[in-house]
Formats: sequence, C-alpha cells, structure tokens
Amino acid sequence: MGRPLVTTYAADLASIRAAAKRIAGKAHRTPALTCATLDGMAGRSLFFKCESFQKVGAFKFRGALNAVLSLPEARAANGVITHSSGNHAQAVALAARMRGIPAYIVMPENSPAVKRRAVEGYGGKITLCKPDVADREATADRVREDTGATLVHPHDDPDVIAGQGTVALELHEQVPRLDAVVAPVGGGGLLSGVALATRELSPSTRVFAGEPTGADDAARSKAAGRFLPQTAPDTIADGLLTSLGEHTWPVIRDLVEEVITVDDDATVQAMRLIWERMKLVVEPSAAVALAAVLSGRFRTLRGIERVGVVLSGGNLDLGHLPWKTG
Repeated sequence: MGRPLVTTYAADLASIRAAAKRIAGKAHRTPALTCATLDGMAGRSLFFKCESFQKVGAFKFRGALNAVLSLPEARAANGVITHSSGNHAQAVALAARMRGIPAYIVMPENSPAVKRRAVEGYGGKITLCKPDVADREATADRVREDTGATLVHPHDDPDVIAGQGTVALELHEQVPRLDAVVAPVGGGGLLSGVALATRELSPSTRVFAGEPTGADDAARSKAAGRFLPQTAPDTIADGLLTSLGEHTWPVIRDLVEEVITVDDDATVQAMRLIWERMKLVVEPSAAVALAAVLSGRFRTLRGIERVGVVLSGGNLDLGHLPWKTG
C-alpha cells in the first residue's frame, strides 16, 4: 500500500476505546460465529462478526449512539438530524429516544418499508427525499435550518467512525491473530473504523473491503488515487448507495489494501448461503463482504488463512426477498 499520506485521521484507538466505554451497556457486544461449510467454500477459516444482532439490527447503532451521547446538553436539546436509507436512520432515532431528544430523519423515497416502519417505531420524524445523494443532503440541510437540530452524518463524522471502530475492537478480542478483515463499504464509516482500530490493535492484519459493482466509488477512487464521488448508484445493496466522505476517504486510501467489487448476483448468492448455512438473517449489504471473500480475486491472495468477515446488518423487507421462495 505504500507509505500513508497522512498520519492523523478522524479517529484513533484512544477515541475508539472511549466510544466503547460510552456505549457499554447500551449497545450489544455481538458474537463472532463460524461455519465449517463456508470455510470449505472459501478455503480459509472465516470468523463472522454478526452485527445483525446489534440493536436496530445493524452496526450503525454503535456510531449513532456514540455521536448522540457525545453531544453537550445545549446542542442536544434541539435534537439530531440525519439522512439515511435505513439502518443509520433507525440507529439515530433509537439513540435519540434513549437520550430523550427529537430525531429528524431524511430518507430516500425508495427506502425499504421495513426500515421506514422501524424509524417511525423508534419515534423518528421522517421527511422523504429523492433517491440521490444531492437531494438527501439538501433536504437534510433544510430540515436542520428549520429545527436547529445537530447533524449526525451517516458515516463522515469522527464520533460515528469511532463508534463503528468498536466492531473491530471486539472482533480482535474475540478472534486474535487474524490475517485479514473484510468489511462492506458504502460511505466508509464502518470500514474506516475497522481499519483504524486494526492498524493499532493488530498491525499485521490486512484490511479489505467488499463493494457492489453498481456503487463502486471506493474501488474507483482507490484505483485513481483520488476521491471520485458516487453519482448514480444501482445495486441491490441499498445500505451501500452512499459516497465516501472527507473523513473516510483518507483512511480507506491509506489503510485499506484493496476494495474488491462484486456484482449483485454474487451478493444474492452469498446472502442465501448465510441464510441457509448459518441460519442468520442478513441483508444484501452485509452479504457483500462474504461475496468478496468468495470472489476469484480474494482467492488469489496469499498468506491469508484466518479472515474476519463483518456482517454489517440484517434489515430487509421479507416481502421482497431477492430469490424465489416457492
């Protein structure tokens, strides 16, 4: 990967450990599970960090809770706002409810119904927007101006990144001596947190990302050596539609060895394998990580025997499964 271009990032092990203390007892410590069948298919030992068992069904609760709890009282009083396709929206709504403050949530109009219902169930006040990054941000800006709420960005926020880094903090405690960790990438909050924690906890562990070919801004940015924003994403992995940001791109540029892209067919196949073999309900965004591990590209990598695979969440509409149930 070469020499890192910067030495100071949005978070570090100290801020990740502080986040772990802040959210302890409020967020779940999720299990790291194994599956012999998937080990055989991958030709490696896989250890799945199951964030589908986290509150709101996704890792997003870690970062959202850390950010909400970090706000001083004066700022928190006006509430918080975010824009999200679902998992972060739910996370912010629940974190705000736990602190007793309002949550204003901007969601794309094509967000899965199950995620919208969950946000409403946690008390979030939803404003719908067009399903593109520009309109999400513009709508959030309008609501923020009207309410005075504090923005809790879905990924490009130091407190959010530190909270997501607690995934790796736990994983390295549960499964020492990992040769590699693979996480899905959308906006990069999870991947950044994992990479930042890993570089200090286990410097020899290599960090990879899985990304949909239909939303491949991270892979294109890595190849170009400069940030190329997402424009018109098209993938079944609705949680990975967003673009990298100011805080996440430098971490991914410097500390992630490679972003492996997978098409939607591979993602659906991986998702079904997890459902059938591990008996775990995961969403497509989570399955992207396994799809990357099972890809031809990952199979060519040498010196990797023990792999941590982050299953990022399990929120999807059961009425619209991506395979036939008959």
